Amino acid sequence: MRVLIVGAGAIGGYFGGRMLQAGRDITFLVRPRRASELAAAGLVIKSPNGDVTLKHPPVVQADTIKDKFDVVLLSCKAYDLDDAIKSFAPAVSERTVIIPLLNGMRHLDVLDEKIGASQVLGGLCLIAVTLNDKREVVQLAPVQSLGFGERDGKLSDRVRAIEDVVRSCNFDGAASETVLQDMWEKWVFLASIAASTSLMRAPIGMILAASGGKDFLLGILDECRAVATVEGYPPRAPALERATGMLTTEGSPLTASMFRDIKAGQLIEADHVIGDLIARADTAKVPVPRLRTAYTHLKAYEQTRD
Repeated sequence: MRVLIVGAGAIGGYFGGRMLQAGRDITFLVRPRRASELAAAGLVIKSPNGDVTLKHPPVVQADTIKDKFDVVLLSCKAYDLDDAIKSFAPAVSERTVIIPLLNGMRHLDVLDEKIGASQVLGGLCLIAVTLNDKREVVQLAPVQSLGFGERDGKLSDRVRAIEDVVRSCNFDGAASETVLQDMWEKWVFLASIAASTSLMRAPIGMILAASGGKDFLLGILDECRAVATVEGYPPRAPALERATGMLTTEGSPLTASMFRDIKAGQLIEADHVIGDLIARADTAKVPVPRLRTAYTHLKAYEQTRD
């Protein structure tokens, strides 16, 4: 099975690199700058689960794609989605399966419209990873999972075949019969930590140490949970307990990648991660005052970048 990884940044570089390390048929779709970096230094992964340097990883650029691929693993940010779709379009046949790892749910509508719902699976990853100044992929914590599945919950032949590819690749890769539920549960936690750490400009532990910090964190989690519930995907007890625990751990250094992007002056996924939740809340008439405050803060940050 031929797999095209769209991007060799933090997420695409990590999961694609681990699959390449395990001998899978992997090609990275990259821009010219990243292609030059990989040619010079290889794909370097620094990780508590084991370091690796993969010399001369297979790469292709958008204008040089000649082959069709069985799977496209889409690891871009939401604001790059339209460009990403254009770049990998030549690699897609009527049998190609798309696994998007973007945050939230809005991207599914875009992919369904431009490629076709029958070719788009649900997908998500749980990992804390970044690119350092040397353009190495650095994993910040041991957790590393990749989930995917048919959106109707069936364990199809194509999903089982993909599971065979990711099995034994030095990360937890598995097909899911509840992938949309999984994606919503991730979104609830991600939006909670992104909104809170970005708004407060501080990690979880420091927010908890501030007056009213715990009430704010649990309140924003409750708002996100309420939106998921009205959309038909109330977080299951283990997911809610896990999110609550991570948001109430005293001294925790945990921050969201969105907060780290703000500190670095980078683009952020304000509309995709927070704005879309608010839009859904408005439709259902669910009050989300904390999310609104966080969203205004994020949009003001975007104005300073502009």
